[in-house]
Amino acid sequence: MAAPVSVDVLVIGSGASGLAAAVSAHRAGASVALAAKGSLQSCNSAKAQGGIQAAFGADDSPEQHAADVWKSSHETADRRLVEVLTGEAPGAIHWLEELGVQFTPENGGYRLAKCGGASRKRLLQVGDRTGHAITAALRDAVQASSMKTFAKSPLSSLEPAENGWRARCGEQVIDAGAVVLAAGGRCYREARERGELSTNHPGATGEVTQIAVDLGAESRDLDALQYHPNGGAWPANMQGYSIPETTRAYGATLLNAEHEEFTDPLGPRDEVSQAIFDEVSAGRGVETPDGRPAVYLDTTRVPEADALVSLPYMLRRYRAAGVDPLREPILTYPVLHYQNGGLVIDEHGETTLEGVFACGEIAGGTHGRNRMMGNSLLECTVFGRRAGAAATEKARV
Repeated sequence: MAAPVSVDVLVIGSGASGLAAAVSAHRAGASVALAAKGSLQSCNSAKAQGGIQAAFGADDSPEQHAADVWKSSHETADRRLVEVLTGEAPGAIHWLEELGVQFTPENGGYRLAKCGGASRKRLLQVGDRTGHAITAALRDAVQASSMKTFAKSPLSSLEPAENGWRARCGEQVIDAGAVVLAAGGRCYREARERGELSTNHPGATGEVTQIAVDLGAESRDLDALQYHPNGGAWPANMQGYSIPETTRAYGATLLNAEHEEFTDPLGPRDEVSQAIFDEVSAGRGVETPDGRPAVYLDTTRVPEADALVSLPYMLRRYRAAGVDPLREPILTYPVLHYQNGGLVIDEHGETTLEGVFACGEIAGGTHGRNRMMGNSLLECTVFGRRAGAAATEKARV
């Protein structure tokens, strides 16, 4: 057993929210340790392809962004958290740029797309690998610092200690003045139990949420799991792949077996997913060669110029599998994607356990029971920064 380590702030999780919290705490002057269940590179954030929302358009505002979040949540989100999310979005983008993220430019500004549930164009992108770019930049900042990192060290226990909290992460015992939980959701485990596909990486199994709940942390909406409307259904090696929703932002639409449109392609995620389920249940879907249900996503309507700039990774993957999305529709079906609910937090990311903070997918309230595309990476950045700074202040009390 390794000797115990003592730090001001312990961060659990190496996705975008955990990395942002660690960088924020370190910049606030805290000594920081970051522990990850797997490798530091293993996370759902890196797989997020569509983009990140922020109100930069001349016809847009943080208030309009907040109104869209509230509507998409079916008025179930925590409005305090929504206002923080959208109000700090532009600043979060500039912070990421300072760390080296280069968003796709257009006409002297940002290339902005209109995503599902949005009333304005506000989705910034780094091609179609936005999450990869953001996590890589944050991870570089962590690894260039004096922070202690513990890969393959899953949190197995957390208990109050004299000066904060004591955690066991793998073989390491870590004492911290404050703890930031940023370990993501549980959709991979849920999908396996249901016999379904998921976009999630294998580490998304939810143990950290349960540890916090067992300690008495309040939670909300944990039953509200989100389906990504456009999971890859065929070829077989694309099953579970999250087809970027920017395909629909740039013109792709959903078609049934008769090649008829049946839903608004830019509706909220839950409504689009349900429309696909209903169409298949009514016998108007199609079947993949291996017998799975599907509908068509007509990507031939996406202009090639837009696809080359905003969907290059998707094009490479499908073409390598023998399908050209610009020449033929692709088969799609909803897949388990995101845990909308989670631990209850305040506007600083603190849970109902004093000195324990949460940010990213493990936290609930910001999205209510239905998240908009592009707000996950934003939540990770905004509340990761806030939780890291607040945890530092808490550790010094």
